Amino acid sequence: MCQHNDEYYMKKALELARKAYDIGEVPIGAVVVKKSTGEIVGEGYNRRECDRNPLAHAEMIAIKQASEKLGGWRLIDCELFVTLEPCPMCAGAIINSRIERVIYGADDKKSGSCGSVTNLFELPYNHKPELLGGVLKAECSSILSDFFNSLRNKG
Repeated sequence: MCQHNDEYYMKKALELARKAYDIGEVPIGAVVVKKSTGEIVGEGYNRRECDRNPLAHAEMIAIKQASEKLGGWRLIDCELFVTLEPCPMCAGAIINSRIERVIYGADDKKSGSCGSVTNLFELPYNHKPELLGGVLKAECSSILSDFFNSLRNKG
């Protein structure tokens, strides 16, 4: 059984967000964790600009990697840690992959679909993940603010 807590895994997601920051991407990171073992089975960070792909969100990359590692699309006994509240596309992928629990850091007032704009997990879909927001919220918000401030300062 895993001895790590939510903050431990969110720090791992923040490390991935820093990788995105370093390559000029919006700094969002995500990890998928197998609850029973504590193993990180998928990780990703935002790569939309680098890959020229609107699907290259941190969550989508982490979910794909976890599915490949575990050998199936149902991510039973898994939870997702992500530095920013998932958008509608990622919330849909979470529902469809049967992830059991979603933990996010910063709220996304523009496209957050786990409570900020809407909550897709409250709709009558066939799967309803548990949800926890605000884990390491200050750190997750700060890296995003720093990134966008640096873009504005470049001019």
